[in-house]
Amino acid sequence: MGYEISLTGRTVLITGASSGLGKNFAKACVGAGARVALAARRSSRLEALVAEISAAGGTAVAVAMDVLDAASVEAGFDAAQAALGPIDTVIANAGVSRPGPVIDMPVEAFDETIAVNLRGAFLTAREAGKRMIAGGSRETGRGRVVLIASIAAQTPLAGLVAYCASKAGVSMMGRALAREWVTRGVNVNMICPGYIETEINADWFQSEGGKRQVQGFPRKRLMREDDLNALVLYLCSDASRTITGSVFNIDDGQTG
Repeated sequence: MGYEISLTGRTVLITGASSGLGKNFAKACVGAGARVALAARRSSRLEALVAEISAAGGTAVAVAMDVLDAASVEAGFDAAQAALGPIDTVIANAGVSRPGPVIDMPVEAFDETIAVNLRGAFLTAREAGKRMIAGGSRETGRGRVVLIASIAAQTPLAGLVAYCASKAGVSMMGRALAREWVTRGVNVNMICPGYIETEINADWFQSEGGKRQVQGFPRKRLMREDDLNALVLYLCSDASRTITGSVFNIDDGQTG
């Protein structure tokens, strides 16, 4: 029996949806037929994206969510479900990076990176799994959680110690969640993107050092945000029913 890569009938919640990869994923999911809840702290940007999606005929709502705060995560899911119905698909995308030599790094910068990238992904995935299981995912097998990690989860990167640690944690946490929920109808998978120019790193890649780094890549280019879409849509869809606990690198050969 084959499956079409379609998200029709699915309701997707995306964290960090106000810009960058999250915004890109939102448009891709809507384009594949999903209803989408856009979650982030910057509500003004979310409302603009909702208007853009609605004008194109899609269905989206904005929900305020701070992934550092368990109560805010719960409230965000409540608001999303009140507007769109049960959430069966979640993309945990919110993240930060605080680059710099570790000997000069304030402890607060390390703590913030771990809190947003790892603890935030944990709170998001936990709330997603709890609701999907309560909603009958064991019977339907339709629960989907996609955690956005990074090549930094597997490749040590100088000047990004906290980021590497946080993303490695996301990768292993997702594998453990997949094992815990394997009989509960919730699939958990991780995507590790290579270097893509986003708000987090734009200043670096526009600098001379950043340009030299790109020239050192085998294909001498950065990836595009939409290079991740095919895999994201697959992992969110019914077609990925047998895929759980997997870690996917998409890096254009940057770490090969």
